[in-house]
Amino acid sequence: MAGGNEKGEGEHGALQQRKPVAVFDVDGTLFRSSLFIEIVEALLQEGLFPPETRAMYAEEERRWQERQGSYEAYLNMMIAAFMRSIAGVRFDDFARIAEAVVQRNQHRLYTYTRDLVASLKEEGYFLLAISQSPKVVLEKFCKGIGFDKVYGRRYAIGPDGRFTGEVMDLHLIANKANILKRALEKEPITLDRSVGVGDTEGDIPFLELVETPICFNPNKALYQYARKQGWKVVVERKDVVYYL
Repeated sequence: MAGGNEKGEGEHGALQQRKPVAVFDVDGTLFRSSLFIEIVEALLQEGLFPPETRAMYAEEERRWQERQGSYEAYLNMMIAAFMRSIAGVRFDDFARIAEAVVQRNQHRLYTYTRDLVASLKEEGYFLLAISQSPKVVLEKFCKGIGFDKVYGRRYAIGPDGRFTGEVMDLHLIANKANILKRALEKEPITLDRSVGVGDTEGDIPFLELVETPICFNPNKALYQYARKQGWKVVVERKDVVYYL
């Protein structure tokens, strides 16, 4: 009997030690731009990507800037261009450029989410970032903000230290809910009092898992879904934060 009680107390203690998790998308939610876009542009400027890389997504970028096309279409074309150009780039060069991108952009944060991260950190939350941007850039960017764990795209590297052009574990990173479920298995976290912050419909899967979903500067698809679900919607424009 005594042994059984000790085990029960141990399990209870383990549960008590779990921290509530706060899950954040990064690009357009915390960072006022896109780390992925910033790294692609930097690789072009450094000559590590050929000029034709930009030509692949230039038309969709123009359409988005003129509000004739969607941001998602522009970003998808840029991802396709990135995948065609990353093969053969040395990891050391990529990491060096990632460091420079982070140094330039570390403080380009939205006020609402910046303050929310600080507040949740102070309350003892486990801060988890999930993004489609390269993990190398995300880790450097999020470390300075106080995140405990970062999930981003990882690219295979050959024995010569160069990228092969393949994405590792794409089936996992493509669905942010899968990432959160994996984190729940591996990290000392719980969904009790959990918070999630996202800005596009791609964030819906993990927002549905948390207790307090927040849609920050949402696109139309996420906004419409959030209104149906009764989720909190927050918009920051210039120096004003609106609660819708």
